[in-house]
Amino acid sequence: MGVDEYDNGLDATEGVEFYSGILCAGFVNAHSHIELAYLRGAIEEGGGYAAFASSIGKVRGEFSEEEQLSAIVEADRAMWAEGVDAVGDIVNGATSFAVKESSKIYYHNFAEVFGLRECNLERQRELLRYSNTSLTPHSTYSVQDAPFKEVCGSAIDKPLSIHFLESESESKLYNGEGSLHEWYKAVGFECDFLHYGSPTQRIVESVPGQRSVMLVHNCALAQCDIDTMVSHFTAPLYWVLCPRSNRYISGIEPQSVALLRASKLNICIGTDSLSSNWSLSMVEELKQFSGVPLAEKLQWATINGAKALGIDDRFGTIEVGKHSGIVNLIGVNLDDFTLTEASRAVRIL
Repeated sequence: MGVDEYDNGLDATEGVEFYSGILCAGFVNAHSHIELAYLRGAIEEGGGYAAFASSIGKVRGEFSEEEQLSAIVEADRAMWAEGVDAVGDIVNGATSFAVKESSKIYYHNFAEVFGLRECNLERQRELLRYSNTSLTPHSTYSVQDAPFKEVCGSAIDKPLSIHFLESESESKLYNGEGSLHEWYKAVGFECDFLHYGSPTQRIVESVPGQRSVMLVHNCALAQCDIDTMVSHFTAPLYWVLCPRSNRYISGIEPQSVALLRASKLNICIGTDSLSSNWSLSMVEELKQFSGVPLAEKLQWATINGAKALGIDDRFGTIEVGKHSGIVNLIGVNLDDFTLTEASRAVRIL
């Protein structure tokens, strides 16, 4: 398929199809948990992060393997139909791999390491037998010091995907305050990493500067966090925003986008999981950023995500030699090129 500009001379050309809308490259969902698709609607909205994390552990055992697999199949189908070419997907087990092996979507799987009482690195290393899979720590508050450093310091040619400052409780934990601190105290969790003083300082003291990192959520991000990160890392940093998930869990709005844009940083878009979202629609995520030009938002949702996953030689832009799909954005206000409530994505190729 060739790409050309319409000049009123193509309408008689055999084989030419016309679409009303805006064509763009296939999307790259930089952060999702497709294996949690079966939890859609199972966790109440607005309880805050500590309540949400606690609830996931309680409801996971209430669904059969068949229900889980069926939900994964449907989530994969829906993402492809809505124009997603590639996904940075978090995995805790092998549940989703059978679907991924036959999927049209490219998945980079981040085998997530976590645990404050027990952290079984060997169990997660078993997942490395699947293609496009690498280890990553879950966050700066859910992994003890030794395994966190071990994962961050190995296989440095692979990106990390770390949940980062999703709520203020993460920073408060390091000061012995907040909802995470209270939860951990109630269940008897002890943390051996609080001496770093902050989530940001823990990352810069544990992750080699030449390693590419995807920092996911960034809701409680401050300029000092950005400055510290940028001064440490020589490899690219990617800041992944999942606004609808943050609103679902804590009612938090994506305020950090202004800081990230002002510093001209690499912003990507993720949907997080259906345990904290009602759909995995990239367009619905983009609608949350009013006042940002559509062309800029589409970069976040395409080429930036591809660069973060190290697949920009294949995906992210419509170019000769790439394998990017083509998506038609319909329901767009073509007078000022803004998304409307009716905007949605339809895969063309």
